[in-house]
Amino acid sequence: MTTRPWSCDTFVALPDATRGGGVLFGKNSDRPAGEAQPLRRVPARPAGEPLRLAYVTLDDAPTYAHVGSAPYWCWGYEMGVNEHRVAIGNEAVFTRPWAQAVAREKAGEHQQPGILGMELVRLGLERGGTAREALEVITTLLERHGQWGSAMVGVAHDEGSYDNAFVIADPREAWVLETLGRNWAARRVSSGVAPVSNELSLRTDADLTSRGLRDAATAAGWPADRPVDIADAFTDPGTPLQVSHIRRRRAHQLLTAAAAGPGVGIDTAKRVLRDHLEDTFLGGPTFDAARPDFHTLCMHEHPSAFTWGNTAASLVVELRDDAETLTLWWCPVTPCTGAYLPVPLVAEALPEAVTLPMPGPQRDPRHHSRATHDPASVWWQWQHLLDAAKDPGAREFTARAARLRAAFDALENGWADSLPAPDADPSALAAFARTCLAEARSEAEALAKEFGADPAQALDSRWAPAAV
Repeated sequence: MTTRPWSCDTFVALPDATRGGGVLFGKNSDRPAGEAQPLRRVPARPAGEPLRLAYVTLDDAPTYAHVGSAPYWCWGYEMGVNEHRVAIGNEAVFTRPWAQAVAREKAGEHQQPGILGMELVRLGLERGGTAREALEVITTLLERHGQWGSAMVGVAHDEGSYDNAFVIADPREAWVLETLGRNWAARRVSSGVAPVSNELSLRTDADLTSRGLRDAATAAGWPADRPVDIADAFTDPGTPLQVSHIRRRRAHQLLTAAAAGPGVGIDTAKRVLRDHLEDTFLGGPTFDAARPDFHTLCMHEHPSAFTWGNTAASLVVELRDDAETLTLWWCPVTPCTGAYLPVPLVAEALPEAVTLPMPGPQRDPRHHSRATHDPASVWWQWQHLLDAAKDPGAREFTARAARLRAAFDALENGWADSLPAPDADPSALAAFARTCLAEARSEAEALAKEFGADPAQALDSRWAPAAV
């Protein structure tokens, strides 16, 4: 059994590899099952009072408008996009500096908390007008404040912490940033595709590093006369990598195959993020979300906790400079059982249903309680649908998943065909998004009833509201 966050997958495809000539960014955010992850939109604003995060307080700064997908308790985001078309997503990684901090904490040596990786994602979006600027924001704050601290509800620092990797992209370039305590290394991506998962992937190919990286590598036992191989020098030997390595290689396989053919498109990105190893000797028709045998790109929990959680939300966005407006495609919960909803970046406000549950004043996840089922929330509606589809008593997930895909693929294809032009009025885009959301919610409710589930009642006792 594991509670470690061993899953999350992010990728970027540059213009030479895409069908439409833009930069495609995609991410699955994998989190503990039942951890609601709604959307938030925050307008641009001037600097204000000091900024209180989960464990540290920072000087505030002027911010850009942005949309982010956030665990219900968290000020920060798993992934998001700002008004300057900068997209960022993070991954948990397990490094030697992190393992040493865990050991010290377990031995009773209190470690000074820092900034959570999800908070760094939001800070990069708020303060970075380009991918390179966002990289500098994140690395500067990381060096100054560190990143130690639990990022899981009700879990102590030594069990809920991790270091972070990031994909940071804009319409012209992308960066893969990997962090090692307060140190870091980054590689510029200007062509092709770059998938990342829960493992260090940079070798000797970093374009930028922290000033202390070489000394940290030497302290970790790396030979002083050899170029620093980031993954070899800093990967924690006590953390198994097969669950992340297989997913990263699978994403690379699917993306490079598409790039060599028609090019990576939004449909390709969705297909990658929905993958259960279809068309391989491991998966496809035998996949059962009630008893998943592997960590797949689209993540599902196993009753034994061998696989630790679910994909909590998924995001695809095409970053372009030649479009006045930008549409995010956001899917709550597992993308194999859901629909990617169009979300206009320029909308002044998001529909309340996609923003529920709203965050409370408590930002330290250790003191939060589990969120509970709320039929008014889009996120919980899709969690309910997943629970109905994988009902272990019915043992019909394969058939029910096919039914969901037929229904939601028809909706998604219709939305893609009727998407307003990039120069459409923002109000028209917002109206279109509301119509799509209403169609999706109506279809989801009908499907849940078709599977014999009452949409108002939680199907899993873990997130049923407490009896009054």
